[in-house]
Amino acid sequence: MIANWEDIVVLPLALTIDLAIGEYPVRLHPVVWIGWVISLLLKPAPRRNPAAQLIYGAVIVVLAVALFAVPLYFLLDYLNGVSTVAYIAVAALLLKSTFSIKELGRAARRVERCLVAGEIGQARKEVSYLVSRDTRELDSRQINSAVVEMTAESTTDGIVAPVFYWLLLGVPGAIAYRVVNTFDSRIGYHGQYEYLGKFAARLDDVLNYIPARLSGLLLVASAYLNRLNGGRAWRVMLQDRDNTESSNAGWTMSAVAGALGVRLEKPGCYRVGSAGGSLAMPPIAGGYRLVVVASLLWFAIGIGIAGVCYAVAA
Repeated sequence: MIANWEDIVVLPLALTIDLAIGEYPVRLHPVVWIGWVISLLLKPAPRRNPAAQLIYGAVIVVLAVALFAVPLYFLLDYLNGVSTVAYIAVAALLLKSTFSIKELGRAARRVERCLVAGEIGQARKEVSYLVSRDTRELDSRQINSAVVEMTAESTTDGIVAPVFYWLLLGVPGAIAYRVVNTFDSRIGYHGQYEYLGKFAARLDDVLNYIPARLSGLLLVASAYLNRLNGGRAWRVMLQDRDNTESSNAGWTMSAVAGALGVRLEKPGCYRVGSAGGSLAMPPIAGGYRLVVVASLLWFAIGIGIAGVCYAVAA
């Protein structure tokens, strides 16, 4: 658990960096490096034997986590011993790479602008970068739904979970979580990598279990703070949280659907929210506002927890 006074500075500094500049350039982004390593590790993967794929998939996840987290632990431990300023700066820069608030809004607004301009083809293309479903035949309502769902789900893996594991295990813990989550996004689904990605998918589910439920509660609180229907957000979350295939995604999607009074659905897969609800243009922006307020609330809680841990340790 975080217990140094320096770490109380790291979290707000990381948030400031994110809100000021957004994502790092591709070649300088640690998550992009993680993706490159995953690509290299996948090249010699077994192609036909499910048991061999399952074992290999588990081994490469553990290997990649160690490859990134262990050197970072020793680097930060060294910096903390020689320069407090260097430690805070490096830790904040690395922690920021594990979450994204500003870029999430940019991505959502790109789709929204296309829909407002009536450019449905471009909107389908933009949303295809954000979700795993086939977007080629989506209408404007389904595109809206996909963006709001993505924004809601990102509250967990894009914001709350990295900070949660930072609080428990420091920057190496946040990076280790991001490695597992990146594996899941790359190979943790049915199809070509079904057996290869099973370990990553299950581990990601386990790691997101608590953060997903925290995220749902934060979004309910955000609904109240945004003067939306917080009571409905709570009721819909409890009612529809198990409607999605993922045991974690339903918490945030249903909370946002309830707060906005809309129905969110992936045709043929799941539906959360009001049966009579509809999606017009506002919910993309409204969904993002919910996530921003929930995120700021979580960062305030995180800073408070870090402060309490330091006070107790002192």
